[in-house]
Amino acid sequence: MSAVAVGTLSFVVMVGLMLIGLPIAAVMLLLGLIGGMIAFSDAFLNTAASVLWGTMSDNNLTAIPLFVLLGEFLLRSGMADRMYLVFAVWLGRLPGGLLHTNIGCCALFAATSGSSVATAATIGTVALPSQHRQGYSMPAALGSIAAGGTLGIMIPPSVNMIIYGSMTNQSVGKLFIAGIIPGLTLAGLFMVWIYVSSRMSGMQPPHVEVPWRERLRVLRYLVEPLAIFGIVMGTLYLGLATATESAAIGLVAALAFILFHGKLSRSLLQSCFLSSAKTTGMILLIVTAAFILNLALSLTGIGEALTKFVTGFGLSRIALLLVLIVFYLLLGMFMDTLSMMVATIPLVYPVIVATGIDPIWFGVFVVLMCELGLITPPVGMNLFVVQGIRPDKGGIDDVIRGILPYAVIMIVFALILIAVPSLATWLPELMRGS
Repeated sequence: MSAVAVGTLSFVVMVGLMLIGLPIAAVMLLLGLIGGMIAFSDAFLNTAASVLWGTMSDNNLTAIPLFVLLGEFLLRSGMADRMYLVFAVWLGRLPGGLLHTNIGCCALFAATSGSSVATAATIGTVALPSQHRQGYSMPAALGSIAAGGTLGIMIPPSVNMIIYGSMTNQSVGKLFIAGIIPGLTLAGLFMVWIYVSSRMSGMQPPHVEVPWRERLRVLRYLVEPLAIFGIVMGTLYLGLATATESAAIGLVAALAFILFHGKLSRSLLQSCFLSSAKTTGMILLIVTAAFILNLALSLTGIGEALTKFVTGFGLSRIALLLVLIVFYLLLGMFMDTLSMMVATIPLVYPVIVATGIDPIWFGVFVVLMCELGLITPPVGMNLFVVQGIRPDKGGIDDVIRGILPYAVIMIVFALILIAVPSLATWLPELMRGS
């Protein structure tokens, strides 16, 4: 059997085992160890041990627990409530009302949390009860929060970008900077859709007119999240700190703000540390298993054979990327985003490099596909998150109907990103030290 056939069969088996409910980490680790030991016997275990040690010592991966902890601090300190108030005051007058607030607040919270699920859950918990009381369409409200939540892995800091950078040996700082313009552009497109659809339907929920003095007063609530974002991204952009160092600085700033508001307590620290430890352990276990599988693919020559096989078709870059859009769209219907990313990068990345596509740009593209997977039924994680926190007793079909326009917008934006790659490459090229 050829290496291409073995690689294809292994991928099909891996996806099949995931679909029947086996943990992603266990599946990848099992396939990697079996394949490696069949080819190299016990010598593979010695090599795998050194790879594991190197993986866990990777400076990029040490940023993950820090950014996860940063998101927990902001989540439990009440900052999300204050951000929502600001956006409600300033954006609630637009056609679509508080639906714009959902997107804007998700975008800002994403800029400090790094997690899409946390963004959707936090903003949804704050927004949905009031929007339900004011008579907003539940599909529209649920869809805007589920879509806005996906911005958590595009707008930096992003755990998914850290994992991509670690697996492909790319600069996490450049990946973070590359995600800023696409993330903000996508948020803007979501708000344009809300504005246009609301004008067409005539929907204008009730809005209380707020005096200008009060509008200006509440702007102070944006100082803290914007300061943390500026500290993290500014130190990265200017080349003053690595991703891990910038995360640590942002964490110290968040602690200072929490202490200033008198919210720092033992119970807060305990809940934040425990939640961060659980999330980080899950992520790093999957990443470790992915590195073992990647090692087996490399040593057995399957990855190189697949690269030659795909490039042998003579597909142009655009044709290859269009195929990948369909590939990730179908895969996102049945796999969660982290599993989809770590399972496909070892196979897809060598093909991308061989065709001359910018690895930093492709990192943004992959994260966009992961965003799409978060809202693609039947397994879209954000669909179940917002369904679980909705205040009424409606069915999940409301969420699916509400999310469909945003899924179409993401696909259209993927095509725009292919046509205008500078959306993702312009800022990284301006970074100091690049």
